[in-house]
Amino acid sequence: MFIMFLDHLHFLMFDQLKSWITWSWTYLWVLWFALVMAVFHLLHVPVKLHELIQQATVIVNDVSPKYYIIVAATSSLVSGIILYCSSYVDSLATNSLSTWFPNQVRTDSSHENTGSEAEESNGSSLSDSSVPECKVWRNSMCLFRGAEYQRFTNMTGREALSYYDMNLSAQDHQNYFLCSIDAGKFEYETMQNAWRERDPKVRLELAHKALAHNQNCATALILLAEEECQTVFEAEQKFKLALKAAEDNFKKSHSLSYGLSMSSERESLHKRDTNVVVYIRRRLAMCARRFGRLKEAVKIMKDLIKEFPTMYVANVYENLIETLLEMQSYGEVQSILTRHDVQSAKISNHIFSPSVALKKGLTPAEMSAIEAIHRALEFNPHVPKYLLEMKALILPPEHILKRGDSEAIAYSFWHISHWQRVQGALDMLRGTYEGTFRAVSFHIEKAHLFYPYPACTEAADRELLPSWHELSVYPRKETPSSLLFASGLAFGTVILMILVHQFPKPATELFNLPVQWLIQPLKQTYEAMDKFFLYIFSLIEQTWLFKMFI
Repeated sequence: MFIMFLDHLHFLMFDQLKSWITWSWTYLWVLWFALVMAVFHLLHVPVKLHELIQQATVIVNDVSPKYYIIVAATSSLVSGIILYCSSYVDSLATNSLSTWFPNQVRTDSSHENTGSEAEESNGSSLSDSSVPECKVWRNSMCLFRGAEYQRFTNMTGREALSYYDMNLSAQDHQNYFLCSIDAGKFEYETMQNAWRERDPKVRLELAHKALAHNQNCATALILLAEEECQTVFEAEQKFKLALKAAEDNFKKSHSLSYGLSMSSERESLHKRDTNVVVYIRRRLAMCARRFGRLKEAVKIMKDLIKEFPTMYVANVYENLIETLLEMQSYGEVQSILTRHDVQSAKISNHIFSPSVALKKGLTPAEMSAIEAIHRALEFNPHVPKYLLEMKALILPPEHILKRGDSEAIAYSFWHISHWQRVQGALDMLRGTYEGTFRAVSFHIEKAHLFYPYPACTEAADRELLPSWHELSVYPRKETPSSLLFASGLAFGTVILMILVHQFPKPATELFNLPVQWLIQPLKQTYEAMDKFFLYIFSLIEQTWLFKMFI
């Protein structure tokens, strides 16, 4: 760990030079191509390309089959050398830290499901041969549309949510808040149309229409609280009204679900009412969190975990951990992570200082924290840019992609204040995150602790996030600067060989010219120094001390 930290501090200039060389070889290939075309054009007449082509045709027709065998063998040998060198360069960084993490297993500890129907599993181990899917998950800490997303749109003129993201939310609401027994009920059929409607004004009109028909329609109150209320306080009042109606419906369906005549329709009704109650109570906990009533929010979340242990568990735990961090209850956060995260690290209260670390070395607590940062950054490499304010942060979407830019935005939006509050945390992150990328080089193809980084995240994040957001697509595989330098050197050598072969005398004069330019100043400097020393020696000879010594 400490070696990687020193590596980051001492090689920033080398990384800058490497990035400049990579950029020049990446974007200036047009200039190189133009120079090659210019050389061929200038040498078209002197070299007599047409005659050379005709001679080459005659030679190819006259060669024996052994010649083709030799050429094929030589090309195969060169191809093998190139492949071996490229794979060796790519594997240098991934193999350099194998001694630091000797007995780790690539596991995925962050597969968290959301929703009442698609959220029954939490965490799964993956083999090296498994290919992860770019599955989208519900953001457990999404904002309120009317009070926050719409306010942002009104102030900036930019859409805070993409159409794809809102369409996924509409599908989620239909799965959570509708069931088969709702057929024939006016308010629920109206709400079914409201969830499917794209125009927000029409959705609100349908919600008011359903509420006018049935004042205890909890789903209509949910839609109004989410999209119509302009402040979080108004949304909280709406959710309290919805909770009363939802609890009454839940008690009725709960008593029916344990009757003798249990049916699939009654089971779906009870499941729908349970979803509504859990959703409302979780949003009320988020409202309490916004107003600083942290103890109340923690109590609501713990009650939800206790009463409904198999529903929304992952969501509630994420909200609970963030609220406990706001309360600075780090011990309780550590206990939760220990129970539910197999790769959690010990919390350190020690203040990190780069200057002290360079002099005295890293403490065990700091090494444990850096190791945790390495694991987190390998899982999602987009987070540091937002936490270090090197990239603009936007409002989090309603759905996220694990290990993608959307998840990094959702995490950083709520947790950046926690990082800033702890003195030395951002310094440690700043001093280690670039070293992590060098340690786990190109983990789109290779991984260290988790499965390889999925290549489909860019397309999925592009659909989830608004179009005006500059998407983070790290890490991208960059061509090693050594290979770029070698290819440029080989290309230049070939051109020089052609020039020397076709024009030996002009080429010799051309090569001697820069040599003379280098030798001439040295020669003049040597002559000047020789004259200077002779002059000094002549002055010394004229002194009386030198004559007396002689």
